Amino acid sequence: MPSESSDEELLVSGGAWGFELLYERRYPLIRGYLRRRVGSHPELVLDLVAETFARALERRQQFDPQRGPAVVWLLSIARNLLLDAVRRGRVDDESRRRLAMERILVHDDQLELVERDSESELQRSLGRLPLEQREAVERRVLREEPYVAIAERVGCSEQVVRKRVSRGLAALRQSTKENA
Repeated sequence: MPSESSDEELLVSGGAWGFELLYERRYPLIRGYLRRRVGSHPELVLDLVAETFARALERRQQFDPQRGPAVVWLLSIARNLLLDAVRRGRVDDESRRRLAMERILVHDDQLELVERDSESELQRSLGRLPLEQREAVERRVLREEPYVAIAERVGCSEQVVRKRVSRGLAALRQSTKENA
């Protein structure tokens, strides 16, 4: 399966090799998303990233491309794991254990790399979007604000916000393909 394949193709029909490509392609984005939400707790970020991809691998048959892009599905998994970790006071590692994945030992230099990575891949990608699209994507996807609230805040219609989010996500997908 060529590396030009979409995330959806890699996830649905790419097999182990396809999932590996998806992981390599989306790891920086998922790590950046979680780092932005977690702050300066790199061990927590890395645990959440590992479980996000383990859960995606384990449940990839549940992915439905009709409901949205694979990257949004991965971000949803990451978000749900983060919320669950906050409630439980620890990161769930059930998928990693079921898949018999060994716990990843993280060395100090790896933790420093995550801490130093203040401008994540997510921020760089968002920074390349036009201001209106970047704001719409950040508010809708990262902050999970409803379309109506975003429209009121920026002073336009809900439909315009939806279009900005759609165009922004399409541009992010295209940019990711070009940089892969």
